[in-house]
Amino acid sequence: MEPPEVSLENTDAVYDYYRDHRQNLVKAKAAYWLLGRRFQPRVHYADSARKALRDFISDGRPLIISINHLSEKDPYTVSAAAWRSPLRPVIGHTRVLAKHEVFADRKMRGTLDMMGGLPVFRSKDHESSSVNAASERLIDTCAVVLARGDSIALFPEGTCNYIDHTRVLELGGGIGHIVSRARTLAADPVLVSLGLSYGPRPDPAAELSKTDVRSASFYFGMPIGELPSQPADITRIARDELQAALDGAVAAY
Repeated sequence: MEPPEVSLENTDAVYDYYRDHRQNLVKAKAAYWLLGRRFQPRVHYADSARKALRDFISDGRPLIISINHLSEKDPYTVSAAAWRSPLRPVIGHTRVLAKHEVFADRKMRGTLDMMGGLPVFRSKDHESSSVNAASERLIDTCAVVLARGDSIALFPEGTCNYIDHTRVLELGGGIGHIVSRARTLAADPVLVSLGLSYGPRPDPAAELSKTDVRSASFYFGMPIGELPSQPADITRIARDELQAALDGAVAAY
């Protein structure tokens, strides 16, 4: 299938395409390996979290990987951390939610498709009520992906945190609805919270230096394999767990 234009007016075609899109495993793993070598992030774990994550992956449980968002550089450092962690086996089998604007450049889109990118139409970028319909299609697509055994990675804050790099912003309800809807398709996702810190930053909105990016600290919280039934309760736990993971990343920096 020819890749459709990623635009709000073309929502159905976009999500029909990305629902069935498959990454090139060889290229994806090579790209993550290169990022792992380039950025060399430090990866830390809550007690027993590393083994628990490996066990869930070995059991074939799909993951919903929740990461705090600090910079436009995050997708690169997160990819590097994935290569240097127990997430390595799910590389090439993970969709990464990204704002739709980055799919506009043809060369960048090729990279995003190879890395597992999945477009998100954010309400902050559009005034049209069509965003609600697009959000529903996105949630449906994520549910299908999880039901097929693949994983989802997302920045549930929905925007870069330029306010306080040590405190997670309020989360939108998307992560709770994705898990809830995936369950209607007999999927049983595991929540994986991954905290990210670039160290002390007097100005959280300042551009990161190369040293900042290369010294990123990541922290995996304990994966949660049993989540509540209600989307709001899932979202609440996701925020609490993400804050705990961020606390760990900050402390380990």
